Amino acid sequence: MLVSDFHYDLPEELIAQRPPAVRGTSRMMTLDRRTGDFADHTFAELPLLLQPGDLLVMNDSRVIPARLFATRAGLTTQHNSPAPSGHIEVLLTQRLAPAEGHNDWSALVRPAKKIQPGETLLFAPDDSTAPLLRATVLSAGEFGERTLRFDPAEDFHAALERIGHLPLPPYIHRSKQEPNTSEDREHYQTVYSQQLTSTEAEGSAAAPTAGLHFTPEVLSQLRERGVELATLTLHVGLGTFQPVRVERTEDIRLHAEHYTLSAATAEAIQRARREDRRIVAVGTTTTRTLEHIARETNGNEIAAHSGSTALFLSPGVEFKLVGGLLTNFHLPQSTLLMLVSAFAGREQALAAYAHAVEARYRFFSYGDCMLIT
Repeated sequence: MLVSDFHYDLPEELIAQRPPAVRGTSRMMTLDRRTGDFADHTFAELPLLLQPGDLLVMNDSRVIPARLFATRAGLTTQHNSPAPSGHIEVLLTQRLAPAEGHNDWSALVRPAKKIQPGETLLFAPDDSTAPLLRATVLSAGEFGERTLRFDPAEDFHAALERIGHLPLPPYIHRSKQEPNTSEDREHYQTVYSQQLTSTEAEGSAAAPTAGLHFTPEVLSQLRERGVELATLTLHVGLGTFQPVRVERTEDIRLHAEHYTLSAATAEAIQRARREDRRIVAVGTTTTRTLEHIARETNGNEIAAHSGSTALFLSPGVEFKLVGGLLTNFHLPQSTLLMLVSAFAGREQALAAYAHAVEARYRFFSYGDCMLIT
């Protein structure tokens, strides 16, 4: 199929720039993939729209302040340069497996052309010139991808918290002077995300946005309804948000993202399978992880483990575990829209999207959501 087969027209004013004033008050469309019927609801109705016995699986990865600004060690930049040294932007996308105790990360850097292997980057707070972190560029890839090795730090996570910013998507517009607002810092994080305790923080470079709607009250109502809740962890990185740069879907290759499945969630999945209960995934990241695990185990017992997935789901694939999907509305021609189209059917998904545009739903990370069953 062509990537252009997943295009739709979206007025820019429907791209949500702010979260709802009150978490959990978003609108929610329902789509029945057997009939193609859709209807307008609110997210608050989710507990009544799910069935007692459903297993709802959520991604509890925490968004880290992965957007940093750096200067180049030992170099000066002309004052009138369009990219002065203080405006080198670094987005940490994934912590790599420790090599001899090193703290290595995949990152996106811009402007990237001058940032080559051997370069040293310094990361200082806005109110100081003394760097809290130093990193050496180990290697360079395409489209601004770089591998960085950070010098040992007393508390890497604390340093990120001080100098980093939440990595909001580029379609959410904020000033360079204030990359995040206090509202962003509260709302661009799920209420059930993991609390980071490691001094070498590992987390997501983007929020698993379908989970942003949940509140403690809704989670309590789901339990009272008889819906079983479980979590897994997939750290969102390049595999989720890297733009598509090919014309045909069969040429798409995703970057691998790290996940962890706990013993409790593995057992919950096994029970739901044995008892023929529906498994509902919250978000595309949860869906990809569950379907990857299903393919890895090939119908055998699912056990606690960690791994990585680069699974790309597009129309024509069979879903082996996921029987329901709660998801936000995604960018045109994105791999996330292709996943939704694989689950719901391309024509039905695009028809639902056309209705969402006509009905003035709010789109993307801070926008409304859709429950597909």
